Amino acid sequence: MPMCWLISEGGSHKPIRLPHQQTVVLGRGPETTIKDKKCSRHQVELKAECNKGYVKVKQLGLNPTSVDSVVVGKDNEIKMKAGQQLLIVNQLYPYTIQFKEDGGTKRPPELSSEDRESRRQDSSLKAAKHSESGHEEATKSSESFGHWSQGLKTSMQDPKMQIYKDDKVVVIKDKYPKARYHWLVLPWQTISSLKALSEEHCDLVKHMQQVADQMVQQCPDANLLRFRMGYHAIPSMSQVHLHVISQDFDSPCLKNKKHWNSFTTDYFMESQDVIQMLETNGRVDVKEGTSELLKLPLRCHICRKDIPTIPALKEHLKSHFSS
Repeated sequence: MPMCWLISEGGSHKPIRLPHQQTVVLGRGPETTIKDKKCSRHQVELKAECNKGYVKVKQLGLNPTSVDSVVVGKDNEIKMKAGQQLLIVNQLYPYTIQFKEDGGTKRPPELSSEDRESRRQDSSLKAAKHSESGHEEATKSSESFGHWSQGLKTSMQDPKMQIYKDDKVVVIKDKYPKARYHWLVLPWQTISSLKALSEEHCDLVKHMQQVADQMVQQCPDANLLRFRMGYHAIPSMSQVHLHVISQDFDSPCLKNKKHWNSFTTDYFMESQDVIQMLETNGRVDVKEGTSELLKLPLRCHICRKDIPTIPALKEHLKSHFSS
């Protein structure tokens, strides 16, 4: 039977063996060398199914653990296969898994400094291919070791992606739009997420809102479509960004329940609400259990009718929007 190893992409420590069907709990500590206090000492539970070629990943800590572009969610469990990337907490500390035929208990060789540098360069190149929306799947091939979560930073620097910019912000088209019109407003200043915002960012966030308003005003269908502007409570991409999205949701990129619920439940935090939080409390508070909203049943955002499937939902939406 193959043996499973958890491998740090940063090469910060030796590979960790994941015995077949035995629970391994990892987090902040000497085994991973993670010192980040946002990472719980018991952040993630791993159980390898060596004969089936995957590892069960369960999030134990409060802050998000991700597999590729999917946030696991506290006490939730998903399967991870070779070629996918595990990010222990807050889209940081990347790991991959490797299955090796059992020829003893020898560890896979550690990466040399040259190999680690080569992998980091590959990461930067692959990241450019991954802009964002909600939980769009990152590539899952065995050659994909890129920091997909950094792809948004790469896209915002690409002149071909930019449709507006000033000295404070840039606007790009979402690479995987979930509606006819779907833009992202990003600050040039590096701000990882909503939780990194403070009172000093009030003026910047207000400016992002103003630019979003301008984008809607300039839209040729502004009189026909309704727009919303807001942030995902737990974004899958690094660098805070404001979604400007038309409410038709007419797009082939809208494929699953998580996509839908990330824009039609309280998982989507209105821009004005974020501004008010910063003005009132000096921070943005994300309610505990927010990730559970992604699991809610499909429901039309206009008439609130429950719909069984995404294809049925898209067909239903035609009754509300003309083509």
